[in-house]
Amino acid sequence: MAISIRLSPETEKRINILATETGRSKAYYLRELIEGGLDELEDHYLTERVMERIRKGEEKTYSLDEVEAELGLAD
Repeated sequence: MAISIRLSPETEKRINILATETGRSKAYYLRELIEGGLDELEDHYLTERVMERIRKGEEKTYSLDEVEAELGLAD
């Protein structure tokens, strides 16, 4: 999938230098950044949505005692 983004001149310059110095393409480094940072973005933004549902009472939560009992780990 082709995607077009605008980068600040400083960011573009840094990627250009990195690509030139290492012999890899700019696309390679942009792909690395996106794929490497996607887990962190998902964790942040999806967790934020779950927390909002919990605050609204729309998401069920469980205590440690409930989870241990359900899994047969209670003392």
